[in-house]
Amino acid sequence: MIDRPQSPCVADCALDARAGLCTGCGRTLAEIGEWGGATAERQCAILAKLPERMAQLAAGQPVRL
Repeated sequence: MIDRPQSPCVADCALDARAGLCTGCGRTLAEIGEWGGATAERQCAILAKLPERMAQLAAGQPVRL
């Protein structure tokens, strides 16, 4: 069993309308909404996508979801 990871929320919430992502944590609105009820495995899967998304946002590149 995987331990539940800490939420990636940094309390700097703003939606990038172009990418459909929170500019603070890189999650989609659907991922933010499901976080509390998601399994630890699902939370880890979401977390694994965030570094690349945040790098793409920072570089002004299209974000691949």
